[in-house]
Amino acid sequence: MKFLIRICFATVFSILFLPAHSETLRCNGHSIEIGDSRLSVRYRCGEPLLKDSFCAPVYYYPGFQVVPEPFASTIFPCQEIEEWLYDRGPGNLVATVRFRAGVVQSITYDARRNLSMTLRHRNTLI
Repeated sequence: MKFLIRICFATVFSILFLPAHSETLRCNGHSIEIGDSRLSVRYRCGEPLLKDSFCAPVYYYPGFQVVPEPFASTIFPCQEIEEWLYDRGPGNLVATVRFRAGVVQSITYDARRNLSMTLRHRNTLI
């Protein structure tokens, strides 16, 4: 019985520290949802604070193994993933919008405090 209580407590405790996932993002009075285009997000929310893009690994069926690099870049197309970071101001969580093929795939909120102030402070120290 004690073991079961410990497992439940550990599960609840670990869930509290995961980033929050959402299906919508509010920007300037507009709502961004999964499935919206990159253009509509930029129009509604403006320029993101940070942008990042990378190629997602390509998997093949037997065991869902990653395709090795010489074949991945020449035979299989790259799955371009973009992540845009929005700092929504003091008192709000930082939002990360992930795009796949130019469409919103996920919206994640992170509990980092006011990222723009951190970046400004870092730039003044350099």
